[in-house]
Amino acid sequence: MRGEEFLPPRWLRDPHLQSVLSSSSLRRRRGRARLAATGAVTREHVIDVDGARLQGFHSHVPGHQAQGLAVLLHGWEGSSESGYMLHTAARLLESGVEVFRLNFRDHGQTHHLNPEIFHSCRLDEVIEAVGEVSESIARAPVMLAGHSLGGNFALRVGLRGPGMGVRVARVAAVCPVIDPAVGLDALEKSLWIYQAYFLRKWRGSLRRKRELFPDMHAFDDTVLRQDMRGLTGWLVQRYTDFGSLENYLDGYCIAGDRLSGLAVPADILTSRDDPVIPVASFGELVLPACARIQIAPHGGHCGFIEGPRLGGFAERWVAHHLSRGQA
Repeated sequence: MRGEEFLPPRWLRDPHLQSVLSSSSLRRRRGRARLAATGAVTREHVIDVDGARLQGFHSHVPGHQAQGLAVLLHGWEGSSESGYMLHTAARLLESGVEVFRLNFRDHGQTHHLNPEIFHSCRLDEVIEAVGEVSESIARAPVMLAGHSLGGNFALRVGLRGPGMGVRVARVAAVCPVIDPAVGLDALEKSLWIYQAYFLRKWRGSLRRKRELFPDMHAFDDTVLRQDMRGLTGWLVQRYTDFGSLENYLDGYCIAGDRLSGLAVPADILTSRDDPVIPVASFGELVLPACARIQIAPHGGHCGFIEGPRLGGFAERWVAHHLSRGQA
């Protein structure tokens, strides 16, 4: 199953329509219904790692012999309840794979679990959480799938996890962030709706953090009224040791040859018309033989919507590559 096979009807080929539908509340509701229809039992877990607590949800179908367990990682300001997470979880369960939907810190309803604020270079805690799932729930190497920033994290966990003793069987990444600096430029130049969407959610997250930990986060609304670049730069200066926005963005960049040491089988799906992650970044990647890129002509950013019922090609693609490991 290849990304080039995705060809939506003509009325669905606009990249912005694809991207907006992917994050719609209707797609999320249908994802919940589809997950419920699998008959899966879902249990919440709060994982204690070194210096952090992360929440996740393990789903399995009673009485079924699972082929393995997949850890799903959401995008920035998404959560375990995002539509693509729910649809992908349902598809994997239908394929005989158990699922663990992990929330990054400060995503979903988890702001109270950690006083420190999330940023995209907090990789070690995600690696440790994946390791805990592998050891205590799967008792075997786990598979990883991620969308957008979650795809970036999945590839970095696949790259660094084995060196930290975390067993990863394979990785599937959908529209992963490759070069964050290039992505920030693209976000600023694209339709205003994208920056407005992310800023609305991020500002709400930071307000929630301020309410919970007022002594630690005593910033005012003037800070929150900054644009994406200004607010990110403020976060870097206040909450990290990177020293500059450029150093921070470089800290989770996987462009060029940074994935060349990847030893875990990995499949990457993106679209040629992604308005947030420029496709040119993928052509410049230096990958090992175990990693493959597939570029669909359409799909927007994490869209790949196939029709009016809002089912997605991407969740079928993830399930195929994780449950069968075939090209």
